[in-house]
This record gives sequence, C-alpha cells and structure tokens, in this order.
Amino acid sequence: MRLLQEMPVAELGERRLAMSVSRYEKLIYRNRPERGAAFIDGTYKENENQEVRGVGFRGACQIAGAHMYIGGGLVDQPVFIDPYPHKHPADEFLAFTGPPGRAFEFDAHIEFTLGLGDEAEMYNIDEPTIVRIPANMWHCPLNFIRIGSPVFFEVTVEHGLFCGMYLMPDGEKWMEYNGQISCLLDPNKQCDVCKKCMSLDWKD
Repeated sequence: MRLLQEMPVAELGERRLAMSVSRYEKLIYRNRPERGAAFIDGTYKENENQEVRGVGFRGACQIAGAHMYIGGGLVDQPVFIDPYPHKHPADEFLAFTGPPGRAFEFDAHIEFTLGLGDEAEMYNIDEPTIVRIPANMWHCPLNFIRIGSPVFFEVTVEHGLFCGMYLMPDGEKWMEYNGQISCLLDPNKQCDVCKKCMSLDWKD
C-alpha cells in the first residue's frame, strides 16, 4: 500500500478525482436554482414559478440520510411569511441578520410569536437575532412588517423533511413541503413528497 504523500502529484490528483465522483459522490449536493411555489397552505402565490433567490437544502430529499433542512435568503420587502401557528417534530432555528457583509447593520421590524393561546408570547425582532424553537413547540405567526434594508433570513430544522402540524382555520392539519425540487430517486420528475427517500442512507 502506497501512502498518498509518496504518490506523484498527477496520480494523486487522479485518485482524488475518482474518489470524488464515486465513493462519496452521494454526500455532495450541487445546489440548483429553484422555482417559487405557493406557501405550505397554498395562500401565497405571488412568486409562483419565478426563480427563488434564496438557497435551500431540502434534507434527505437531496442527500439521502440527512437529518437537517436549511433554507435562507434575503427578505427585501414586507411579507407575512407564516400566518398560521404550527410545530415541527424536531428543533428549529431561525436566524435574522443584516445582508451578507453587513450582518450587524439591521434595519427592520419583525414580529414573531412563540407558544399558543394563553401561553403565546409575541417578540419584536429589531436587531440581529437567533431563535431556537424546541421540537413540538407551537410558533408563528411570523410577520416581516418593516424592511429598511434587506434581512438575511435562515431557517434550519433538525429533520430530513420540512413538515409539521399546522393550526388551520378548519382545525389541525399535518403538512409537508419541499418546494419545486427534483425527485432524488428519479431526477426527471418533480418531488411529490412521497417520502420513499426518507428511508435511504447515502451508502444505499
């Protein structure tokens, strides 16, 4: 067995390239632009079929076995993102900062609610803020009321799929969302949240 440091540079480069396109390739997701879709409840469609400027990682539906869902982007105008209280089966983290390169230059007013009913508390977000939402804690509405300068907003859920129990006008409803991404098992079709990929591991 030859040590890597003993190999000629050209040969070492070829071996690294071969490894990157075979053994661990399933651990690498090359991010592609997504198209906008209606919100999880279907009420907001202004950005539908337009290219989304944010960057998202859709968990196990893009890298098999992943237990993390991440989305982020710039909010540059007022928007009522989540009008309905809901809860997720895993911890969620929300980050609100100024735009890239100016993280602490924050000029916005955002209202966010934790808890439900008599236990609900509304918080004003007027400075760079990170919020932890424990698993199964009711939260929202989330309303970006005033945007003086763009806010970088990032959502991270410790789960392979963005899902949760939503309190809709007609009662509680379990919902799942993946945006407009390609199916992990068949890249030629759009993900329909069948969840077959949720049982896979990257080694499969």
